[in-house]
Amino acid sequence: MTRSVTPRLREMRWWDIDPLLELERDLFPEDAWSRGMFWSELAHSRGPEATRRYVVAEDADGRLVGYAGLASSGDLADVQTLAVARDHQGTGLGSRLLAELLRAATAFECAEVMLECRIDNIRAQKLYERFGFEPIGFRRGYYQPGNVDALVMKLTDPSTSLQGTEIHG
Repeated sequence: MTRSVTPRLREMRWWDIDPLLELERDLFPEDAWSRGMFWSELAHSRGPEATRRYVVAEDADGRLVGYAGLASSGDLADVQTLAVARDHQGTGLGSRLLAELLRAATAFECAEVMLECRIDNIRAQKLYERFGFEPIGFRRGYYQPGNVDALVMKLTDPSTSLQGTEIHG
């Protein structure tokens, strides 16, 4: 019998970029982030002036099976990315990653959190709605080169969004 071990969340570091690029290309083949995009985000994630929080989920074998990132500016935060490996989807890992980002938004003293989600990604939309995000509009053709629309969602007061939300694993 195989025992399931919950992936461990930790801060994303530069040496995670190459494994993350593989996962990124698998999950988002048309609009995967580049190495430079990850480097740029990580450049703002440490030190007293940090405005970013990036985390990875690592399984028992050290394989990266998820990641998420948040940017803050003033009292507004924006979920930059959130992804879970196909073999870990439906396990609650997305909820754990999102909860970590909302804790970071609270630490950054953000009053609101925004995000864009592919209009065809119903699973992600349902995750965000469970945490209190509400649809507020669309960005036509946001995801390129596929020209896929984005649903824009907003959460008011991330510090209270974790109350009453069941987080698995």
